[in-house]
Amino acid sequence: MRRTDDSLRTDGGAEGGDTSGGDSSPAGDGGLPTGPVPPDDETPTWSERKARKTGLARLTYEYFERSRYEDQTVRQSSDYVERDVLAFPTWPHETVRNLSIASFFVGMILFLSATMPPHIGAPANPSQTPAIILPDWYLYWSFGLLKLNPLNPEVAILGGQKIMADRTYGVLANGVVVGFIAIVPFLNKGSARRPVEEPFWAAVGVFGVVFALTISLLAIKNLMPLDVNLLFDLTFLLPIVFGTITYAVLKTMKEGYMYNLNRRYYRLRPPK
Repeated sequence: MRRTDDSLRTDGGAEGGDTSGGDSSPAGDGGLPTGPVPPDDETPTWSERKARKTGLARLTYEYFERSRYEDQTVRQSSDYVERDVLAFPTWPHETVRNLSIASFFVGMILFLSATMPPHIGAPANPSQTPAIILPDWYLYWSFGLLKLNPLNPEVAILGGQKIMADRTYGVLANGVVVGFIAIVPFLNKGSARRPVEEPFWAAVGVFGVVFALTISLLAIKNLMPLDVNLLFDLTFLLPIVFGTITYAVLKTMKEGYMYNLNRRYYRLRPPK
């Protein structure tokens, strides 16, 4: 016989506890009543989770209250919590393993260098500037920021002249981007470890990754088969599109994720 959501309570565990339909059953945490928890063999649909907004909010509140209560109980019961630590000594276990891995990769490098030696091109001509000058591939995004001269505004009060040179504007853009990357960890101080738990910051990360890719393509626009104006527009449009899609998808998944997480918590740690 399947138990309904109204009759299933968490005041003594799913097994051996009181499953009566009374609404005055107190929980073990300060006498607060618990919210409805579906049976273990029943997975609610998306529409059912939407209809249980009150129960989900209550269950989430009790989840954090239970965590706080258990942490407080452990701290009050003992000043020291003994933990079993499983480890291996550095010598010879870790040392031999690391030497084996390092020797394997060094041997692969020597094998590739012997079988496929790199081609040596013609010597550089100091009196001739190359047609295309590019930095290393991992600096393409920085080189692309130096090509944002169409965004450098021309001020009318200065007779249509620009406030700063294009190269100065590109260097300033590098400082803004690097500064934003450096300040993000100080803005997001949450404890989330999965993108679904923080949809906004996950979208910011996707925006940054896509922007680094598109600005790198702008840096090598001389080698791209696309129109320069179209490539310049896609450089700023694609990161916004991908960031918005990421936020919308993760925001939709978050409710179901948190619901399953809280229900799993109560199944593994029934209230006292």
